[in-house]
Formats: sequence, C-alpha cells, structure tokens
Amino acid sequence: MARGALEPLVVLLALAALAAVAAGGDIRLQDDDAPKIPGCSNDFVLVKVRTWINKKDKIEFVGVGARFGPEIESKEKQSNWTNLLLADTSDCCTPPKEKVAGDILLVERGNCTFTKKARVAESAGASAIIIINDKQELYKMVCETNETNLDIGIPTVLLPKNAGSSLERSLSRGEVLVELYSPDRPLVDTAEVFLWLMAVGTILCASYWSAWSAREADIEQEKLLKDGHEVPPNFEAGGSSGMVEINMASAILFVVIASCFLITLYKKMSHWFVELLVVIFCIGGVEGLQTCLVGLLSMSRRFKPAAESFVKVPFFGAVSYLTLAVCPFCIVFAVLWGVYRRLSYAWIGQDILGITLIVTVIQIVRIPNLKVGSALLSCAFLYDIFWVFISKMIFHESVMIVVARGDKTDEDGVPMLLKIPRMFDPWGGYSIIGFGDILLPGLLVAFALRYDWAAKKTLQSGYFLWSMVAYGSGLLITYVALNLMDGHGQPALLYIVPFTIGTFIALGMKRGELRNLWTKGQPERVCTHMHTHPSPKDSPVAVSSSS
Repeated sequence: MARGALEPLVVLLALAALAAVAAGGDIRLQDDDAPKIPGCSNDFVLVKVRTWINKKDKIEFVGVGARFGPEIESKEKQSNWTNLLLADTSDCCTPPKEKVAGDILLVERGNCTFTKKARVAESAGASAIIIINDKQELYKMVCETNETNLDIGIPTVLLPKNAGSSLERSLSRGEVLVELYSPDRPLVDTAEVFLWLMAVGTILCASYWSAWSAREADIEQEKLLKDGHEVPPNFEAGGSSGMVEINMASAILFVVIASCFLITLYKKMSHWFVELLVVIFCIGGVEGLQTCLVGLLSMSRRFKPAAESFVKVPFFGAVSYLTLAVCPFCIVFAVLWGVYRRLSYAWIGQDILGITLIVTVIQIVRIPNLKVGSALLSCAFLYDIFWVFISKMIFHESVMIVVARGDKTDEDGVPMLLKIPRMFDPWGGYSIIGFGDILLPGLLVAFALRYDWAAKKTLQSGYFLWSMVAYGSGLLITYVALNLMDGHGQPALLYIVPFTIGTFIALGMKRGELRNLWTKGQPERVCTHMHTHPSPKDSPVAVSSSS
C-alpha cells in the first residue's frame, strides 16, 4: 500500500474522527437540577439488583436510587436477600389487596408519583420497592415541590423496561430473591492512569517522529544546495512532499466540518451507520499501522534494503518491498478486530489501531506557526464545549456524549476512541478519550519540538518540554473534573487548550520570540552555502543571503 497515495485519506479520516471527542460518559439520567428538600435530599446513586431464581444465581441488573427514602447499603456483604413479589395492583397507586410482610414489591410506572408508590408499598409492609420504567432509559426519581409527607422508610429503585420485564418473566418461573446494594466507585481508577500515560506517550512518540522527519529533510536539502543542485519544486524545508500543512482557512473550517459530521452521527446513528464507521476506522487503522511498522523496521539494518527497494504497483505507484510485506499483516489485524470487536479484550486492538493512526497523522500534518495552531485549537475548544454542554439546551441531551456512547445502537461506543476497561470499578465500563483530545494538541506539541530542533534549543530552553507538561497537566485536570462531576462526560479540550496555548504564548513573550513563533514558525537561519559573487567593480566582500 503506497503511503503517498493514502496520506490524504488518512488525514480526512482523522478529521472525521474528531467529531467523536469526549473525555468520558455516564448513564442518561433526567432531572439533574431537581432541588433537594427535607426528606428528599439523597444523592442519586446507581444500584445493583442481583437476582436468584429458584436458589440459582442469575443475572444482575442496574437501576437508580430515589432522592427520597433511606440510603441503600453500599457493601454487598451487609445487604440482605429478600423475596421479590409482583404487586397485585400493577402500578401500586392503590393499596394492595394483601399484606406483603417484608417482601420487595415489583411495580410498574403508572399514573401516580414515585413517592406515593413508596408510601403505599411501605404501608402494605414492603421492605423496598422496585419500579419498572416504561422506557429503556433511567430517570432520576425526585419529589414534587409541594409535597410535605416525605418521611419514607423504604428504599426505592427504578429499573429500565427490559430489566423489569426480565424480572416479571422470572417470577412466573418460580421463587425470586433479590439483593439491593450500591457499591462506591474508587476515587481514582487505574484505567485513568493508563489512559493518561497512553495519551501522553502517543504525543511524545509522534512529536519525535515528526521532528526527526523534518530534520532529515533539512539535512537532505542542505546537501543538495551544497552540491550545487536545485531543490525540487515539491521539496519543502522542514518537511517532504508527503506532508500536509494546515492553513488558517482549514483551521477555522474544522468547526463546520466536524460539527456537520457530528450531527450526521447523532441523527443517523444506527447499526448500519456504526458498521460504516468501523469500516472507515479499519481503513485508517491499516494505513496507520503499516506506516508505523514500516518506519520502525526501516531503522533496522536487516530491513533497510527492503525499505529502500521499490516496485511499481498500479494505482498506488512506487511501493517499497517492506510495505508490501507488512501490509497483509495490517489488513488481517484490522479485519480481525472489526469482526471480533465486541469481545471483552477487543479494546486492545482498537487502541493499537487508534494510536498508530494518530501517530501517522501527527507525522503527516504540520502546523506552520503558532497563529494557525492557536486558531485550530481555539476552534476545537469552542466546538468541544458547545457539543458537550450547550447542545443539551437544544437537543435535550449532550450530543457529544450520546455519540461517544453509541446510544441507539448495540455497540459500546463509536470506534474513534481510545479506551481502557475500568478494572477496579464495581460498575465496570470504560475510561475513554477521543482522538481529537490527543491529535489536535499533539499537532501543536510536535510543532514545538520541530522548532526546538531547528533552533538548536535544549529541553529547558525550548518549548517542547513545557508543552508536554502543559498537555499532561490539562489532561490530568480533565480526569479530576470527571471524578468531581460523578462521571459525567467532560470536554477534555476545555482544560487542555488553555494550558497548552497559554504556556506557549507566555514562554514566547518572556523570551522575546513570540512574533517569530506566531508568524514564521521557524527560527532565523543564515544559509552559509549561498553567496553572491562580486563583479570586478563591486566590493570584494561576499554578501550572505539569509533564509
């Protein structure tokens, strides 16, 4: 597969993937801003409903606790197994015909309030009440503002429609025992630590590869000029003919393109549309994986001859023998991931394909100066905030979070994410980060390292080290905010962009290099190989031209 032929495709795929950026997700709940009143002031918690049917351990469901009633036990060992009973008045809006005697009542969501159901069940002798929602989503059970009799002594749990229907069927087959408990989430999960390391490591590797490619191109240009050869028209200083340079127009246009793509995902989200995204992701992943593998293997003397020997392939042009050898493995890897992506360990393959794609794009796409970089990240900053927070006012839900979770499909989120399972979280799930939260700041960090190498700066006197520190700090604050907000999705660029751009501008102003960084994006250099030859009438002093 010829890299030159597919580089524009990789860039387009990466830009499309930016529409899926998100730092995390949560269960869809309603009434977030419902006020707390005396007797109705519980924090909303998720509740595990573990079931036993005829003394055999069965499936475990997840519901949500009410704002009223006692707090639900957090430790499984301290909770009790209790008999489940189907209410003889299905919605429990009227007293049941018979006393319940300590059982847990299973009722349907009817025409009365949640609090009335709980009071009726408590009066009948129930020890708890499980309400079956009329929809698949979970909603937060709150109290009416004019309610006064809120001294409810039994816990209330709401289950989604499919879980409640399953329990109803189980009751028809025999005795059902249930256990209600709400385990606490760990303050910090190791998945977030590894995801932070993964994001920072990806930018680090991609930046060094980008800077190394730029330096090699500069060295090649110097050799050509010293030997008296003309520089090819498509040869750019600090880059190569395969590089794509972002300009101001494309930086601003990003918001429009990414927003249109995100809205398309939101409106057309279905099984077939997710399958299409998987195919697109696999194509980009194949290109990214083979580019990274060829780049790594080319560093070895054993594979270098194969990397420097080319054969002409129809449509793709000149392709190295090493690329031809590596490409089938990459295709098989991507296809296997696409077929088995629903397996519990498929996240490993998704992360490998995603990381190699991000590294390849950062190596290909270049920010020419700080002005373009600031415009791109500022647009992404506004884009992220709008589609995570402000879109709730228009669509009544966060469009970004809905797309990232893959709602309305049977998929566990869209593939344009890096994710790691929450290993020590009793609620399971994944910690996720969108490609854009790594790729966009990574372009600016890579620019910093290219500038440092061209200016021959040390780590401390340059911009790369401090840009990496700024990115890592911004991402760390994102995860702190994610935990403080009880797992509600956060736009990572809200924290990352001010850190990275602010650090760059502050250092540039302090060192007196901001104007050069902002407009030229490369240090002033004197080209010693270019001289004007004086005529007999001129002064014998040669004049050097600066580049």
